[in-house]
Amino acid sequence: MIVWINGTHGAGKTTTSALVQSLIPDSRVFDAEKVGETLMDIKPSLPSMGNFQHWPPWRPLVVETARHVLDYVGGTLVIPMTVLVEQYWREISAGLARHAIPVRHFVLHADQDTLRRRIEGDTVLGPSSFRLHYLEPYAEAARTWLHDEAEVIDTTYLTPAQAAEQIAQAVKS
Repeated sequence: MIVWINGTHGAGKTTTSALVQSLIPDSRVFDAEKVGETLMDIKPSLPSMGNFQHWPPWRPLVVETARHVLDYVGGTLVIPMTVLVEQYWREISAGLARHAIPVRHFVLHADQDTLRRRIEGDTVLGPSSFRLHYLEPYAEAARTWLHDEAEVIDTTYLTPAQAAEQIAQAVKS
C-alpha cells in the first residue's frame, strides 16, 4: 500500500510522513523528490521546465520505483510529495493502479496565511520564494480537484503528531 501525503510547502508533509511511518508497522518513507533530483543530475541537463515534475520521465519513474520497492520489501510506502497538476496525479495514480497498488491519498491543508507564516518562519530551510510561489497553485488545485481526490487533514491548528495520528488511524481502519 501507498500512503501519499500531498499538500503544498509549509503544510508539514516531511515531518508528518516520518511520524506516520513510526505509527504504521512495516512502513518506509519514500521521498519521490529524490527521483527528480536524479533527473536533475543528468548531464548535459534535461530541458529546463522549472520543476522536475514537468519532465515526462519523472511520473512513471516514481511509479516504477515505488512498485519495485514494494515488490522487494512489501509493507507500506509513505510518500510525502506535492502534486498540484491534476494530469500528473492521474498518471501516477493510474500507474500504481495498473500494478494493483492501493493508494490512500491525503492532503495536508492549512489556510494561506498559516502556510505563508510557516514558510517565512522556517528555521531549517529559511524563507523561500520558491516555496511561496506554490501557495496560489496549491489554492487553485484545492479549489478545482485536489480536495475531491484525497482525504483532507486541516493542519492549521494541528501539530504534525496529531496529523500523523489522524492519517495512521484512517489507514488502520
